[in-house]
Amino acid sequence: MSKPPKILAAASAIDLDFRYGCTPAWWQLWKGMYEAGVDLVVTPYRGRPVESPWWRTAPNPTYHEGESYQRVRDALARVKGDSYLRRAETSPDESAVDKLARGTIERWVTPRWKRHLERLLEEEKPDAVIVFTIPMAHLRGIPEALRAKYGIPIVFYDGDVPMSLPEFGGMDTGFNPYHGADPWEYDLIVSNSEGGTGRLLELGARRAEALYWGADPEFFAPQAVEKELDVFFYGYGDKFRRDWMKTMVGEPSRLAPDLDIGLGGLDFQGDTGAARLLGDIPFNVFARAISAARVSLNITRRPHATVPGSSTARPFELASAGAAIVSNPHEGIERWFEPGSELLLVETAEEAVASYRELVADPAQAEQLGRRARERVLDEHTYAHRARRLLELVGLESGVAV
Repeated sequence: MSKPPKILAAASAIDLDFRYGCTPAWWQLWKGMYEAGVDLVVTPYRGRPVESPWWRTAPNPTYHEGESYQRVRDALARVKGDSYLRRAETSPDESAVDKLARGTIERWVTPRWKRHLERLLEEEKPDAVIVFTIPMAHLRGIPEALRAKYGIPIVFYDGDVPMSLPEFGGMDTGFNPYHGADPWEYDLIVSNSEGGTGRLLELGARRAEALYWGADPEFFAPQAVEKELDVFFYGYGDKFRRDWMKTMVGEPSRLAPDLDIGLGGLDFQGDTGAARLLGDIPFNVFARAISAARVSLNITRRPHATVPGSSTARPFELASAGAAIVSNPHEGIERWFEPGSELLLVETAEEAVASYRELVADPAQAEQLGRRARERVLDEHTYAHRARRLLELVGLESGVAV
């Protein structure tokens, strides 16, 4: 019997309280890796390590520095009368605060992480290291040092492409990830975007591969609950999607005031019309919230919607939960779901209202749409599929459970 592969994962965060968009997906992927037979050790870059049945943890060596930095950012945002230090949607240059932070991190944080990872490699002797969406510049120099000393693959997994690319600047909750970075240091860069792989190669990656998001069908499963909403959307803010929020939420709420439209999440600054604001929805009840809606919306940010094959977690989660999905146009969505059969696409507010009314009036049609979408997830898009593919890309497919 072959030895199970061991992977050391350095992750942006493990704690769901930070509301980092990738973290819930990492949890599901890491569970899939465990089920594939991987011995996984996870060390967080921000926050404390969070234990689970599916992975072991190692400490965060710069926990106090990370929390202090975040308090400073929060204070500066409040001075500006906002929740975040926002970057412009066009030409989002690295700010003076970002440059100062990057310089400080290179002097104080990077050396500590180098010693930390070297110590973990000595103790754990993993077959590979995978860095999950830590700002690449913050670990500059470490991948080459680890490869030279230990001779194992060092992989970077970016779950935010194309939002993370310099021309889009990353999310307002974090850093501008590629400023000051050297992608060539990594043996492989895995991202959620097929269309983004060329840009990663332009930035210096020696090898770039796409691995789409997915869903855990045990967690995102249809729930036997009463319908409480006609139309439901959940998301982390509306940056890069305010036009589509207006088209699919704001205007429909005025055109069809009889439809009960609810928004879960925070930081919606654009036109939400008369939609009900539901606030944050804890991750443990997210599948229930999806099942309690007659129609669920997939509203993809413009970078992901326009760079071909740039996956986001939401359509897979909605489909896995058996939702009747209505989506804005998304370049390449047919790679994952069949429009018209497994989800509906709309381009105008009038089309959106017509789709909502049709599905609300015909629960059987909505149920069939959701059932077909879930079947597609089960066939192709679970995190068991994604975990096996990731191990193949890293070169660790041997010894993996089938």
